[in-house]
Amino acid sequence: MGIFDFLTGEFIDVIHWVDDTRDTMVWRFEREGHEIKYGAKLTVREGQAAVFVHEGQLADVFTPGLYMLETNNMPVMTTLQHWDHGFKSPFKSEVYFVNTTRFSNLKWGTKNPVICRDPEFGPVRLRAFGTYTVKVADPAKFLVEIVGTDGEFTMDEISFQIRNIIVQEFSRTIARAGIPVMDMAANTRELGQLVAGDIAGTLAGYGLAIPELYVENISLPPAVEQVMDKRTSMGVIGNLNEYMQFQAAEALGRDGAGAAAIQTGLGAGLGMQIGQQAAQGGPWGARQVAQSPQPAALAPPPPPVEHVWHIAENGATTGPFSKAKLGRMAADGTLTRDTFVWTAGQDGWLRAEDVAELAQLFTVLPPPPPPGV
Repeated sequence: MGIFDFLTGEFIDVIHWVDDTRDTMVWRFEREGHEIKYGAKLTVREGQAAVFVHEGQLADVFTPGLYMLETNNMPVMTTLQHWDHGFKSPFKSEVYFVNTTRFSNLKWGTKNPVICRDPEFGPVRLRAFGTYTVKVADPAKFLVEIVGTDGEFTMDEISFQIRNIIVQEFSRTIARAGIPVMDMAANTRELGQLVAGDIAGTLAGYGLAIPELYVENISLPPAVEQVMDKRTSMGVIGNLNEYMQFQAAEALGRDGAGAAAIQTGLGAGLGMQIGQQAAQGGPWGARQVAQSPQPAALAPPPPPVEHVWHIAENGATTGPFSKAKLGRMAADGTLTRDTFVWTAGQDGWLRAEDVAELAQLFTVLPPPPPPGV
C-alpha cells in the first residue's frame, strides 16, 4: 500500500446505520481491522442505540444523537500515532447498533393442549394462540446476554425462545386463574395482561420487554365443541315434542297432496265434531232445536263422512281419491290388495285389503292363488 493510500484511509469516519430489513435487532458497523479513527462522527437515529465495545469490553451505550469520538477512551489514536506497530493500531474497537423499536405482530401458540380444571365441565384440554410485541429495553444487557459477537442478529433467532416462555407461563396462568371455559372469551384481555406481567421478569434478564401480548382465541377439542353445539341447539329448540310436530307438518306442507290431505282431514274432523254435538244435544244442537218448530227427534242425522284416500307407489303419493274412484281402480287393476293407502285419522300406511272399508272392493274379484299352485 502506498503512502498516499495510507493517508487516504486516515480520513474521519462517519459511523451510522440505516435499517431496511424490518427484522434486524443488532447490526455491527463493519470497519477494516475494527479500527475506528480519532474524531469519527457517530450518528445514532431515533429508535436506535449504539453500544461501543473497546478492546473486547463494553465501554458505553449511546442514545439517539450526533457524537464526535475524540476522547482517549474511544478508539484511542489513529495509526499515524503508532509507528512502532508498523502503522497498525493495536486498539481494536467495535460499534454495535441496536434496534430499540417494537417488533410487532409476532405469533405464539400452544403446540399441545393445556389441561386445566373447569368448575362446570371438569378437566378440559384447551388450545390458545395470539400475537405479541417485543422490544430491546437494555441494549447493553441484550448484547452481553444474547447477541455476543454476532455481526447481524435478527428477530427470528430469539422468537422461538420467547414463544416457549409465553406458552409455559400461559399454561401456568390459565391453570390457576379458575376462569370457567364459557367465560374465557370475555377475559382474554385480562389473561394476556397476566401472562405479560408474569414473563416480564424473565425477559428483563435478556434485556427485553414485552409491551403487548394478546390472546386471540382459546378453543376446546373438536369433539367437545360438537357436544356444546348440540347442547346449544337443544336450548334454541325448546320443547322437543312441539318441534317434532312442527317438522312433520312442514314435511307434509311441502307436498301438494299432503296439504290437500290436511285440509280434507280438518274438514272431516269438523263435520264429525258438529255431528257429535248435535247428537249429544250440545250447544250447536240446542240452537238448532230452538230454531226448529219440530221436535229434535224428528231432525235427520248428519250425513255420513266420506273418506278420501291417498295411494303410495314407487316412493310417491297420489290422491286424494274417493271410494268410488278406488272401486273403479280396483276393477281395472290399478288398485290391488297390496297397494298402500292412507286417509285422515289412520295410523300410518296400510295395505288396501287390511282396511275394512276398502276390503269389500276386492270381494268381487278372486283372491290371488296360494303359493306353489
